[in-house]
Amino acid sequence: MNALQALCRQVFGFRLAMIAVAAPAALLNAGPGLGVRLVGAAVVVTFMGSYVLFRDWERFGPLLLRHPTLLAADTLFGALLLVSAGPDTTLAYVSVCTPLLAGLVYDWRGAAVFACLQSLILVVVQAALAAPHRDPAESLLLPGLCVIAGAVGSSLRKLMLRFGAATQALTEVQARLAVTEAIGAERARLARELHDSVAKTLHGVALAADALAATAGTGPAGQEATRRRAELVARSVRRAAAESRELLADLRRETDPDHGTDVLAELAAWTADFSARTGLPVTYHPLRGGPAPRVPPAVARQLLTITAEAMENAHRHAAASRVEVRAGVHGDRLRVSVYDDGRGLPPGTSLEHLRRAGHFGLVGMVERAVSVGARIRIGRGDHARGTEVRLDLPLAALTPHAGQETPR
Repeated sequence: MNALQALCRQVFGFRLAMIAVAAPAALLNAGPGLGVRLVGAAVVVTFMGSYVLFRDWERFGPLLLRHPTLLAADTLFGALLLVSAGPDTTLAYVSVCTPLLAGLVYDWRGAAVFACLQSLILVVVQAALAAPHRDPAESLLLPGLCVIAGAVGSSLRKLMLRFGAATQALTEVQARLAVTEAIGAERARLARELHDSVAKTLHGVALAADALAATAGTGPAGQEATRRRAELVARSVRRAAAESRELLADLRRETDPDHGTDVLAELAAWTADFSARTGLPVTYHPLRGGPAPRVPPAVARQLLTITAEAMENAHRHAAASRVEVRAGVHGDRLRVSVYDDGRGLPPGTSLEHLRRAGHFGLVGMVERAVSVGARIRIGRGDHARGTEVRLDLPLAALTPHAGQETPR
C-alpha cells in the first residue's frame, strides 16, 4: 500500500507539471470574458487538486478513494482546458494520466469507466479541432493510450497488493521461524546450564564422597574431617536437587503449550516491583485490544528482559520523573511500550556508535527483539520529549500451524 500511494503521488506530480506548462496556452486561446474566467477556474481547480494530492496524499488520498466523483469532476475541468489549449499540448499527457490513476485507485472497474470517459472526450475534442486531412489513426492514438494506461494502472494495483500480501505472509513465516529458533536456543541454553550446574555439582558430590570414604574410620582425629565432608556432601546434594527441579520445571513449561506465560500479568508485577524497589513512579496500562494469548516462556523471557532494561535505562540514565508501561493486543500484534519523560537519546545515536563505545544495553534490546521475530523502535515516538521503547510481535508468530504437533 505504501508503494501504491507513492506511485499515485508521483502521477499527480507529473500531472501538476504538465498542467503548469499548458496553462498559458489554454488561457491565451480562451475567448474573452466568460471563456477566460472558465478556463482560469479550470486551471486553478486542476492545478490545486493535483498539488494537494501530491503534497499531502496521506490526508486527502482517502477522500479521493471514497468519492470517485472528485476524479470525474477533475476530468471535466481537464476537458475544458483541453478544448482551449488543444490536444497537441501537454494536456494530452494529463488526459492519459486520468485512467492510469483510476486503475491505481479504483481497480479495473474504475479504470474501464475513466478510460472510456477520457477516450470519448479526446475523440470529441479531436473531431472538433482536427485539421481536414488529419489521419484517423493519429486521432485514435491518444484514446488508445488512455485504454492502455487504465489497464496498466489496474495491473500495477493488483501486482502491488499481491506483492504486499506475499510480503506479509513471508513476515509471518519468518516470525514463526524466529520464535521456533528462540525456543530451540533456550532449550540449548537449559541443556548447557544443566551440564554446567547440576553435572558439575554432582561431580563435586562424587569427589566429596570419595574423600569421605577415605577418611572414615581413621580414629578420633579424622572424625571432624569426616563430619565436615559429610556436611559438604549433604549441601551439594540439596543444591543439585534444587537446580534439577528448576531446570526441569523450565523444560516442562517449554514443551507444554498449556503452560504458556501470561505476559501482561508478568509485566504488571514487574513494573510494581520495579517502582517499589527504585522509588521511580512506574504505571502500567493494559491496551484495550482484546485478550492477549499466552506466550512461550522463551519468548516471554525476552519481552520481559527488554522491558526491564528499558525501565533500568530510564532510572539510571534518563533522569526521568515517571515511566509508563503499556501492553496488550494492538491490531494483529502484541505490543509492549515503555515511555519515560527523561532527557531522551542524544542526537545522532546509532547502534553502531553505541557498540563501538561499549554501551550494549540498547544493542542487547534490539538483538533480543530480533531473536523472537519482533520489531523494536527506540526514540521519542509520538511524544514531545523523552524516550519510548516500543516492541511489536506479530500474533501469527505465537499461533502454531494447524496440525503442528507439540514436541515431547
